[in-house]
Amino acid sequence: MRTDALDVARFYRTPQGRAARDMALRRIRALWSDVKELDMLGLGYAPPFLDPFRASARRVAAFMPAAQGAVPWPAPVQARNLTVLGDEIRLPFAEAMFDRIILVHVLEEAPDSGQLLREVWRVLAPEGRLIIIAAHRGGIWSRSDSTPFGHGRPYSRTQLSRLLGDALFEPVAWSQALYAPPWRFACTPRFADGFEAIGEHLTPAFGGLLLTEAIKHVGAVRPNIKAQRMRIKALEGAVRPALYSRGQTPKFGSSR
Repeated sequence: MRTDALDVARFYRTPQGRAARDMALRRIRALWSDVKELDMLGLGYAPPFLDPFRASARRVAAFMPAAQGAVPWPAPVQARNLTVLGDEIRLPFAEAMFDRIILVHVLEEAPDSGQLLREVWRVLAPEGRLIIIAAHRGGIWSRSDSTPFGHGRPYSRTQLSRLLGDALFEPVAWSQALYAPPWRFACTPRFADGFEAIGEHLTPAFGGLLLTEAIKHVGAVRPNIKAQRMRIKALEGAVRPALYSRGQTPKFGSSR
């Protein structure tokens, strides 16, 4: 069962929610500094992370799963509604429609995360980029039921790498964010920035959020299967093992 969209919206009006948004947005904007003339999609509950891009991107939409519910975005008095509600594994968009996609508050509670990512792969343009914001298994936020990041399945880097590889994405950049504990006083601007600076230098592996950027490479797609060693029949008296098939393990690290 998914966390209700109204509960997630209320969370982002709290100091904890504002800290989560601000710390993650620093990393996102560093990766995507220019989205001019690009089409963007937010999947899950992404309005707090899409807002800074709405003025410069060519088109922005926020898709929310039916099991989660939806809230209008942006505020009705500001502009026409950009929220779409539907089935997360049957997105109502054409193939290769978006250049940038952000996933947040969706993967942890997805009934079938693999199928969800394959559907994301379908609607992402060739060489398009995907950013996933997920609760980090090693962080304290995944252990707090008082925030949306404490519900569903948190992820480690290894788990997320495997999931992306199975869905034919190549992870190219990794980061962690939100080192402040999920307490109200610790997430005020006065303290949150300090926790972030200290955490990045002293405990970089224990951020509350795990962020990864991945690319959809169309021409280099290979099936993700393990190598199997087989025997072939002797050819002119020579008998040697042959490598029947070979899987691909993505290389990780910063793309820039």
